Amino acid sequence: MTFETGNTARARILIVEDHPLVRRGLSSLIESETNFVVCGVVVSCEAALKILFKTPPPNLVIVDLKLGEENGQELISKIKARHPKIPVLVLSSHDELIYAQGCLKAGAQGYVSKRCLDTTLLTAINCVLDGKMWLSEQLKALLAEKCLRGQTIECSLPSDVLSCRELQVFESIGYGHTTRQIADKTKLSIKTIESHRESIKRKLGIKFSAKLAQRATQWIESGKIR
Repeated sequence: MTFETGNTARARILIVEDHPLVRRGLSSLIESETNFVVCGVVVSCEAALKILFKTPPPNLVIVDLKLGEENGQELISKIKARHPKIPVLVLSSHDELIYAQGCLKAGAQGYVSKRCLDTTLLTAINCVLDGKMWLSEQLKALLAEKCLRGQTIECSLPSDVLSCRELQVFESIGYGHTTRQIADKTKLSIKTIESHRESIKRKLGIKFSAKLAQRATQWIESGKIR
């Protein structure tokens, strides 16, 4: 694997992460490898998309799922829509058995736990840059089990059946935010948020708003959001 950047063959890696300590740790780990170089470290989706238009673009983007009020899974979808050939690797503290499947559907090539900021991450980076998928043995086993049962990747978990934006709205409902508060936070209209609420209810088989709020609260309290 070689990537020409000036006089040195190194893969250019963009980090999208909003936690300072994690950013520093990631940068140090990645640049400890002679064949990698960090070409940018940003904290928002907007900043990440701007860097993707620069020349030369990154060879790999590492994305956190939670970027403040922004949704990393939505960023993955935007990256793949505009730059389908640039691989994306998710690095997150969230349970991979719950969130990895949604990230893969959005276009990510792999999912690594933040507990693996060691050789596991470097191995995953090399794997993805070689055009392969990176999945933990635990996640591979889950997907294999679903395949044997004749199931698709989708399941009844909200994180798998809802779109990136719908999941963001659903989680906000779970935190007790009103429609107006959600609209202000996402910079969308109240009408758009109401439309998302109806779509969420339809996908989750919920008829009433009170039941939706209850389901969203249970989702938060059950520890799915960390």
